[in-house]
Amino acid sequence: MSGFFDSMIAFMAVSMPIWIVWIIFHYKYANKRSSGSISAEEAKQLDELMDVADSMAERIKTLESILDDETPEWRDKAREQQGE
Repeated sequence: MSGFFDSMIAFMAVSMPIWIVWIIFHYKYANKRSSGSISAEEAKQLDELMDVADSMAERIKTLESILDDETPEWRDKAREQQGE
């Protein structure tokens, strides 16, 4: 069971930065495609989302550094499981 959790943590650590970047760019450039400018409330929500995304990215970096210290081979295991 521990292997399952290790693989889930590794999967999340690898995939979350991709999703965070996608969300940031999606909302950042979606407004450029729209015909009008965003309202003050939408700008505030976007700033809050970007703050949350930055916070999540920092937490992921911290998690990866902890995993690197405790289980140096976790990245190799994650890559092997993704290749399966």
